[in-house]
Amino acid sequence: MTEWQAKELMCEIGRRVWQRGYVASNDGNFSYRLDDSRVLTTPTMISKGFMTPADLCIVDMDGNQIAGQRKATSEVLMHLHILRRRPDVQAIVHAHPPHATAFAVVQEPIPKCVLPEVELFLGEIPILPYATPGTQALADVFDPFLEDFNVFLMANHGALAVSSNLLDAYHRLEVVDQYCRILILARQISGPRQLPDDAMAELFKIKERLGIPDRRLREGGVTSCSVPSPSPQNENASPAVSEEEIESIVRAVLEILRSQESGG
Repeated sequence: MTEWQAKELMCEIGRRVWQRGYVASNDGNFSYRLDDSRVLTTPTMISKGFMTPADLCIVDMDGNQIAGQRKATSEVLMHLHILRRRPDVQAIVHAHPPHATAFAVVQEPIPKCVLPEVELFLGEIPILPYATPGTQALADVFDPFLEDFNVFLMANHGALAVSSNLLDAYHRLEVVDQYCRILILARQISGPRQLPDDAMAELFKIKERLGIPDRRLREGGVTSCSVPSPSPQNENASPAVSEEEIESIVRAVLEILRSQESGG
C-alpha cells in the first residue's frame, strides 16, 4: 500500500468509526507503519469523521513529527510502543466503541466461549489496567499482554485493536463491540450460554489448521470456559460490581441507544 493509499484508508476508517458512534468529538486515534522509520498517525483535536489526507501526520519511531501541518495524536507514545514491540503489527485502531467500553468501565472480563466467530478470529480479550491517556504509563500497561493478544480493553478508557493492515484492525474493533452488544442484550433475556468443551475443542482444531495463534493452544490446548478472561491484578482497581449495578448500567446503555435511534 502506498503512502497516499494509507492516508485515504485511514480517513475512510475515521468516517466509519464516527458514523458507528465509536467516537465522539475528537476521540480516537489510529496509526500505520509506512516503513521501518516512519509511522502515519491521526492528528489531535480533530473529529475522525471529517479528516482529509492533508490532515494526517507522519512521525519517526522516536515520536518526532516529520510531516503534517497538524500536531500528531497525544497518544502517539502508545502507538510507537506497540509497534516497536510487535514487528508483525502494521496498524493500530483505538476508539471508544460504547458496548465494549461499557465492559471496560466496569472492569468486567468479557465472557468467552460464546460465539464461534469471536473465538476463531479474536480469541481472548484482556482488560488492561487504567493509566492516564497520553502518558508513557499508558504505553507500558500493554507490555504483559502484547505477545498474546490482538484486541484489548483499556480500563475506564476504550478499546484498541492491532493487525497487519488497517482495515483488519478496524474490523476487529467492530467485531468486539458487536460481541459486547450481543452479550448485553442476552443478559436482558436469560444470559449468554457458553459453548461446551467439545465444541471449543473443534474450534481450536480449526485455529490450528488455519495457523491462528492462541495462547491457550501454546499452554496445552486448554479449552475450558470456566477460567475468566485474562485480566491483570490491579490493586487500584474498582471494587467488584454487583449484579444490580451491572443491570443498571445495561439499562442505561440501552436507554442511550434508544434515544440515539429515535433522534436519528
